[in-house]
Amino acid sequence: MSQTAAEAANLDEIEETARARGRDVVATEIAGLRALEESLGDAFIAAVKLLLGCQGRVIVSGLGKSGHVAHKIVATLSSTGSPAIFVHATEAAHGDLGMIGRDDVVVLISNSGETSDLVPVMQHLHRLRIPMIGITSGAESTLSRNATVALVLPKAQEACRHAIAPTTSTTMTLALGDALAMAVMDLRGFSRDDFAMLHPGGSIGLRLMKMGEIMHKGERLPMVDLDTPMEDVIVEMTSKTFGIAGVRDEDGLLCGVVTDGDLRRNFGRITTATAKDVMTEKPTVIPASTLAEDALRVLHRSKVTAMFVVNDDHAEAGMRAEGLVNVHDFLRLGLS
Repeated sequence: MSQTAAEAANLDEIEETARARGRDVVATEIAGLRALEESLGDAFIAAVKLLLGCQGRVIVSGLGKSGHVAHKIVATLSSTGSPAIFVHATEAAHGDLGMIGRDDVVVLISNSGETSDLVPVMQHLHRLRIPMIGITSGAESTLSRNATVALVLPKAQEACRHAIAPTTSTTMTLALGDALAMAVMDLRGFSRDDFAMLHPGGSIGLRLMKMGEIMHKGERLPMVDLDTPMEDVIVEMTSKTFGIAGVRDEDGLLCGVVTDGDLRRNFGRITTATAKDVMTEKPTVIPASTLAEDALRVLHRSKVTAMFVVNDDHAEAGMRAEGLVNVHDFLRLGLS
């Protein structure tokens, strides 16, 4: 069925309106984030200090959209070195207050600052003298008045035309949670090794795997001696299928490599040459403790498809080939 002119015009109007409205929403929320950035001051620093001094867990609670944001903040804190849990604001008054300990720090989120379900939580925290960080837009709200540290969101327009659906305010709250988590992470000295320990699965876990966990080793390594005839070097390269062979010296240390490129460059003397004659000295290598994402970066930068993995102390003890990785290993892991 052919499209009428009216239908085509209607589709054009939908596309134009959708694009304009989408951009307006994003611009409105960006304005809120800029206002939030400018508002971070002494209260933010005080909140970071509370989180740094926490001897227990960070408890985060909220209701509705604030509860959803709280879940994300919990996940970010927990994955960056600050153990955290979510406590449902309503369930707290029905026994879940027992999940909050004296060594904890509690983050309560309420845009209005007047969420009635948080009142029993605040009362419990005051009784046990547990520090409380409040995140709210209400500077004079119940939450602000009762919090140990009140993080007050700046006044900002919601992206909802009716100013009802939490949009800009939830975006600011989410960003504020990220800002707290990242500041605490940096001050704790949380490293990529720490990330690797807490993220063994998923794409992050793959990126943070060490070469010692990925590399081919043992009998899979294509290795030859300096005086190995090139005909035998080719047999070794072909049987191990990596397109490369490591060359070791009299002490068993890696002193060079022979690649497919070396074979092409020396094609005219292959039948008389040895590995020493053809090899590339000072090859690209990586230590066994190198993380996968760093090793892949080295591969791309060096424009090679395979490289040997050597001992971490190779600068002092000499390079000893412990393994080998090639670009297909990273593709197999979903990294490229």
